[in-house]
Amino acid sequence: MTPGIHLVHKPAGPTSFVIVQMFLARAKAEHPHHPPRVCHGGALDPFASGLLLMLVGPATKLFDYLHDVPKVYEATIRWGIETDNGDPLGKAVMSGEASSLSTGQLDDALRFFVGWHDQIPPATSNKRVGGERAYAKAHRGEPVDLPPSRVYLHEATWLGHDLPNSSRIRLVTRGGYYVRSLARDLGRKLTCGAHLSELRRIAIGPWRDPPGEQIIEITGRDLLPWFPSRQLTDQEVGELRQGQSIACGAVSGPEWNLPEGFPAPASLVRAFHQDRFVFLLSQDNETLSPGVALGRGL
Repeated sequence: MTPGIHLVHKPAGPTSFVIVQMFLARAKAEHPHHPPRVCHGGALDPFASGLLLMLVGPATKLFDYLHDVPKVYEATIRWGIETDNGDPLGKAVMSGEASSLSTGQLDDALRFFVGWHDQIPPATSNKRVGGERAYAKAHRGEPVDLPPSRVYLHEATWLGHDLPNSSRIRLVTRGGYYVRSLARDLGRKLTCGAHLSELRRIAIGPWRDPPGEQIIEITGRDLLPWFPSRQLTDQEVGELRQGQSIACGAVSGPEWNLPEGFPAPASLVRAFHQDRFVFLLSQDNETLSPGVALGRGL
């Protein structure tokens, strides 16, 4: 259970929390007195498969910064039926005629959703409503009224069509995007109804879905490589641990670049000491201020 980010392939069927529980059980077995914290870096729905990030130890503090990078999905959209949760396990709530759909109509409809948009998450999403996950309320049959969220779709490409039944699509999104909502909204725009029948997360930033049951550990300079970096002296480490700022100094550029035109992440700098990632610092003009402290480092 090396502290860092672990790349895991989630198969269709289990929830993301089941994978978290497996990691927690392993953590407790290896460190019964002081097991490390464990969380996922963004859930996948039970019907979905693909890359799931498992954050172990101080890496759990990096959760919020994983939303800054592209997430790549491939999905199958089933035309003619809208379900209450947007996936194949949901209850049909609307059906429409899809026999007249054309590739030209689909291209025009999809183009509308590229860029920044307000999107209403599915009722069975992971969003919190009054301190409780929306899906928990929905599963009890309680009404769920979620406000729209501002989301970003960088790229959308049709991979193929089996009209009028289904279409395959590839998407590049920012964190917080719901592909189920896109399928629902496409179906409504085309007045035929739609839901996802398959979804796979191919990649998050530079990391790709690992094959089979292989687990890949990410540590050190491979963590958050879209941020610039800075080497620290012993003295600077001490100053930062006391809450003091340091001079900006020699900051190296990112080791992995976001796609052209993708929204820029926050102005943060990864700080390394003896090859370990020890701080995520806030950059302000010519100074670096303590942000996220990563204990002994990753």
